[in-house]
Amino acid sequence: MENLTEAKSPDADEGDKLSGGKKIKNGPSVGYFQLYRFATWKDAVMMVLGTLCAILRGSSYPLSLLVYSMLTDTFVAYEFESQVLSDPSKECNNNTVYWINGSAYEPDENQTVHCGVDIETDMTKFAYFYVGFGVTVFILGHFQIAFWVSAATKQTQRIRKAYFRKVMQMEIGWFDCCSVGELNTRIVDDITKINNAIADQVSIFIEKMSTFVFGFMVGFIAGWKLTMVVISVSPLIGLAAGLMAMSVSRLTGQTMNAYGKAGAVADEVLSSIRTVTAFGGEDKEVERYDKNLLIAQTLGVKKGSITGLFQGCLWCIIFLVYALAFWYGSKLVIDTKELTPGGLMQVFFGVLIAAMNLGQAMSLLEVFATGRAAAMNVFETIDREPEINCFSEEGHTLDKVKGDIEFHNVTFSYPSRPDVKILNGLSTEIKGGETTAFVGPSGSGKSTAVQLIQRFYDPKEGMVTLDGHDIRTLNIQWLRSLIGIVEQEPVLFASTIAENIRFGRRGVTMVEIIQASKEANAYNFIMDLPQQFDTLVGEGGGQMSGGQKQRIAIARALIRNPKVLLLDMATSALDNESEAVVQEALDSARVGMTTISIAHRLSTIRNADMLIGFEHGQAVERGTHSELLDKKGIYFTLVTLQDQGLFSRDTPIGLAKNQEFTPENKNEDDADDDTEPAVFGRILKYNWSEWPYLLLGSLGATINGLSTPIYALLFSQVVGTFSIVDVDEQMRQINSICALFCIVAVICFFSQFLQGYAFSKSGELLTRRLRKVAFQAMLRQEIGWFDDPKNSPGTLTTRLATDASMVQQASGSQIGNIFNALASVGASIIIAFYFSWKLAFVIIVFLPFIVLSTIIQSKMLSGFAKKDDDAMEAAGQISSEALSNIRTIAGLAREELFVQLYEEKLELLYKSDKKKVNIHGLSFGFAKSVFFFANAAAFRYGGYLVSAEGLHYMMVFRVLAAITVSGNAIGQAFSFTPDYVKAKIAAAHFFKLLDRPPQISISHADGKTWENFQGEIEFRGCKFTYPTRPDVQVLKGLVVSVKPGQTLAFVGSSGCGKSTSVQLLQRFYDPDEGQVLIDGCPSNVVSVPFLRSQIGIVSQEPVLFDCSIAENIQYGDNARSVSMTEVVEAAKKAHLHDFVMTLPDTYETQVGAQGSQLSRGQKQRIAIARAIVRNPKILLLDEATSALDTESEKTVQSALDEARKGRTCVIIAHRLSTIQTADIIAMMSQGTVIEQGTHESLMAQRGAYYKLVTTGAPIS
Repeated sequence: MENLTEAKSPDADEGDKLSGGKKIKNGPSVGYFQLYRFATWKDAVMMVLGTLCAILRGSSYPLSLLVYSMLTDTFVAYEFESQVLSDPSKECNNNTVYWINGSAYEPDENQTVHCGVDIETDMTKFAYFYVGFGVTVFILGHFQIAFWVSAATKQTQRIRKAYFRKVMQMEIGWFDCCSVGELNTRIVDDITKINNAIADQVSIFIEKMSTFVFGFMVGFIAGWKLTMVVISVSPLIGLAAGLMAMSVSRLTGQTMNAYGKAGAVADEVLSSIRTVTAFGGEDKEVERYDKNLLIAQTLGVKKGSITGLFQGCLWCIIFLVYALAFWYGSKLVIDTKELTPGGLMQVFFGVLIAAMNLGQAMSLLEVFATGRAAAMNVFETIDREPEINCFSEEGHTLDKVKGDIEFHNVTFSYPSRPDVKILNGLSTEIKGGETTAFVGPSGSGKSTAVQLIQRFYDPKEGMVTLDGHDIRTLNIQWLRSLIGIVEQEPVLFASTIAENIRFGRRGVTMVEIIQASKEANAYNFIMDLPQQFDTLVGEGGGQMSGGQKQRIAIARALIRNPKVLLLDMATSALDNESEAVVQEALDSARVGMTTISIAHRLSTIRNADMLIGFEHGQAVERGTHSELLDKKGIYFTLVTLQDQGLFSRDTPIGLAKNQEFTPENKNEDDADDDTEPAVFGRILKYNWSEWPYLLLGSLGATINGLSTPIYALLFSQVVGTFSIVDVDEQMRQINSICALFCIVAVICFFSQFLQGYAFSKSGELLTRRLRKVAFQAMLRQEIGWFDDPKNSPGTLTTRLATDASMVQQASGSQIGNIFNALASVGASIIIAFYFSWKLAFVIIVFLPFIVLSTIIQSKMLSGFAKKDDDAMEAAGQISSEALSNIRTIAGLAREELFVQLYEEKLELLYKSDKKKVNIHGLSFGFAKSVFFFANAAAFRYGGYLVSAEGLHYMMVFRVLAAITVSGNAIGQAFSFTPDYVKAKIAAAHFFKLLDRPPQISISHADGKTWENFQGEIEFRGCKFTYPTRPDVQVLKGLVVSVKPGQTLAFVGSSGCGKSTSVQLLQRFYDPDEGQVLIDGCPSNVVSVPFLRSQIGIVSQEPVLFDCSIAENIQYGDNARSVSMTEVVEAAKKAHLHDFVMTLPDTYETQVGAQGSQLSRGQKQRIAIARAIVRNPKILLLDEATSALDTESEKTVQSALDEARKGRTCVIIAHRLSTIQTADIIAMMSQGTVIEQGTHESLMAQRGAYYKLVTTGAPIS
């Protein structure tokens, strides 16, 4: 126990470095006692007390054998006396047998025979002993569990906090190399596994080991020779158990890695669900997910088989040892008289209990091995020192900040792609208080330079200075607090608008929030919303249009009162009117601030004090607008290429996710709490195709269950032989009983292996099937379902990870336990009633109590299991959101806030766990003590039956042994309850998902298809509101049509419904009223896969998957396999090919999670190539070129013009120059088309469009 306190750090601080940090990395798991490194001295005291209780409780059963031994001798003596006194010529006088003539009866030389056993008085005395044991066991059992579980709950809480805090502390480069899905799995699954390895299982393990030690001690006291014989064979048992633990530990680690990878796939797919749906990639993704599950399945089956094999060895050895023990023991009783029959029982049971408990303790080693393997990854992260620690207090702060920033010969490459230099000797200076613009083609290192200023990364060579100080020497929180950043794709958090602005700076007042929103020109649109500043923006800001998100982000940056303002295409998502105002707001706000602006629209930056031209990671020119034009360098080229168009633009409403909390959802949420646990039969139905395995496994389990009652029969037969007078008959019977023991041993070996293999096979097949089916069911749902906050990617990934494994625990091995218990109980009860029904009835009275304690436990846990999951899911949502948007959080320096939010949610989890402790403990104590009370009653009544009704004492032992065995079996079924309850609830969640019919079916069987698809589109009076925001009508009667091969362009201010109409066309949603007609056919009767296969989309924020460039392009058509030739062809058309060929791995280059390894222009061109490969009849371009610089835009625009030929094209754009050639321009405002026609006809009308083009006047 000292190791416990040694192993933990004196203060459970996350920063503590484990002495064995290095050692951990090489091995597959951490040392067991290192799991307790977060224990405080209070926890250590509780664990020591819990251990004492467990040791005492473990000793209670072997010590009760001393009573059992005396009791046996009493019965044998009584039986012998009865046989002797059955002869009428003998009588009992002064406790000695005499002949009637008065001489003493001496069967052996000079040995009298004792008599006068008062069996009832003796049995009463023994009964009191048993009652005493029962009470003690009850009290100890409760405290043993309570102490350990309380201590473990506190430690697990600390581990979760330390892990999350450390993850939030990591530098951004670390996140580039980790997937969010994998980190979420670690937080949920792995830490739960650590908890299992340090909670009640430990106390049960200690108790079993204590029984093991005391059992052997009791054996030695009674007969050392026999005990030695048995012990000499015992190392075999230890060897088998040790080998099992080692192999299981190794396989567990491998299985967890495979599941982690599958989780990462699921997270990526669910986060990009719109892209997956648009390209019909559902089946492909299910296959990709299933591939990872297959690896885990194979490993799982291996693990089960090995466990079964070793369990078989253990039981085989144990039964052979008993054959040996009885044979040799009876020799000691009959031949040398060194042992009494009671002594033999004491040795026999002492060793039996010791060995059985050792076996059971060994089976718990798997839990510890799993916990250690899980702790490996978790502790490795907790011990890792971040290269850039955002919580660090180190570094100095400057009293006065001027804002001069300088790059000194900076070289940099991303940690995840160390061989590609992004910045290559960048040297340039940015003067304080001036506005400096970075210009240059995509991928030239502009955004990277900005990330180095924020100190997301440190340069490989060179340094970045602020007012002459290397920023690595400055305090990082302070440095980031000086910087306000507005990005092109702003991240909002699933909270209210006011809260999102408040993220900018601690302790701001509502007045300041309103002021900042006015400066960012957001105030008016916020006040138009029903809940104004309390409007929820949905996950990822999905409920806001791009322009609205952008303005909230600008308000968030301005409220920081930053010294340095970084504008990474900050106004790109705004329409013309807002842009002018916001530009003005930014101009007035940035007076005296050092401003760095990255923009592709040169008109927005020509007034900058200084322009710096980037190319290939170097600053190649600097000067003012006019100076650079005279130089005729890259800036000159960019300006000449770019048409000086005017701008109007909007972003799709929630391209990433579309979520909002509304009061209506809340009630639905409550309804969800009452998910009824699922029916066991239905769980089994999913496992039905494995019926041969289930059958074999159940057969094995039944045989294993029968082995114990058979043992009860054989054992009582041995006890009975001691009252046989004829010695030869005695030996003959004993030899035949020992031979039977050997046969049972061999059968056990095969049946244990059979049970282990068959159930692991069926269980792993079930888990894989459930995960796959659940994932399929998720991908089958309509987009509106994902808009519900309850179905956020984080929550769904967590469900996939936990629900399936829960359900599996209730099917496979647990069915085995049930069959095992049933066979055992059934056979035992039959034996008991057959040999003495009166005694059986008395003992059966105690069974309801055992069952009752089981039911209490199950009920309690059912209630708790639910609350647990909810608290865990709530915490999971926060961790998922924090990890997905780590860059934004780091930029705002609000990591601490998310750590606090997460810890608050964990408090709830901790409280519900604490409630459980006492109930769990009391039920445990109660259930175990019942056996002692049953013994007390049985022996007292058995004594009466023997004396009053002449029952042979062998029958008392037989009935008792049989029922004790069945009691144990019920006890095992009892220990299985908690898993089973959790499994039923998990299964209920699972079936709820499967049973939900999607409102828009993506089945190939549903809906119309036709041969000659033309691509004619008509919107006829469409009205629409998003399901999660029923009070805001987005489309209010949209009417517009486009003929095959024509181009339709939507223009209008942010939030007027342009992107929404495109989503209706893709059938992400159906209109509430009106129709969308495709080739004259209403879209809601057209086959969804057929319709989507005719549509290619290039969106403003393209989503790429974490695979190679080639695979991303091939994703364009998932209905067939796309050849490499087609990929290259499409890449050439999208002007991507030349860039790809410059990469070391060309088309096999990995793009990173969400394409993070590429610049926006590069991502955009991959998305265009992906759409071209699809060869669609309808092309949707949602701001397709917005993220490109002028040079790329020219080439891509011509590629798009090429791609548009012969296709119906729908464009949403903000550069009017790109849509002037459209056949129909539809001017939208507030969900309706206010005017439409060609560019010329609209200019001639001199209406809203004309005003927009000429003056940029308001259009809504």
